[in-house]
Amino acid sequence: MTEADPEALADVAYGIFEHALNRGLHAQGKYLFALVESGIDFRMELSEIFDLFAHEYPQLAEAMLKRFIDIDTIYGMLCQGEGVIPSRTTQMYWIVQDAPGSPPEAIEDENAGKWLIFQEPDLADESWSKVRDNTVKLNLGISAKVSTSKPNPESRDNRKVIYVYTKNWADEEDVMRVRETLRTLGFTERIGYKRNIETFAGQYAKKGKRVTYYSA
Repeated sequence: MTEADPEALADVAYGIFEHALNRGLHAQGKYLFALVESGIDFRMELSEIFDLFAHEYPQLAEAMLKRFIDIDTIYGMLCQGEGVIPSRTTQMYWIVQDAPGSPPEAIEDENAGKWLIFQEPDLADESWSKVRDNTVKLNLGISAKVSTSKPNPESRDNRKVIYVYTKNWADEEDVMRVRETLRTLGFTERIGYKRNIETFAGQYAKKGKRVTYYSA
């Protein structure tokens, strides 16, 4: 049996742990971004969630500790914006924020779709903050996510992208409601909406071909 690459294993471990961290905090009625931005000490919550993670995934927890040494290092990294601020996130390709009451798997439904907002790197942090906060306030769709500073081999240029998901691409009234809300948040340039149907089929825009279903 081929031994797992330690760095690759640590990448997987951190991704699963960050999901567990956000899920664990949300179960307590808390959000990582709110704790970080408010300067609230959450060492105890982090340690408790990591202990549960280590019990369930001992090999992954070990891989994480080999990379980060201890939980205090991870805490300091989170306080500096890892997993919260796109420009300061280097361990994950995406930061995801689900709307309250919306299950994480909702964005994988073939009926779902998303508005795509492309941003220059120096604008991404502020833009993400607006989208994230309004997703939590239920002013937008079922979820949102933003690309981060971790180099992604699938990126076509250095721009960042924010996805704003809606539950059903066929519900044009809801899709356009979300678009109008984005406009009030300052996203006034024309943007496209892509259905999961095209994404799952591996269809991407290229010269002479558009795959967006709506444009507004």
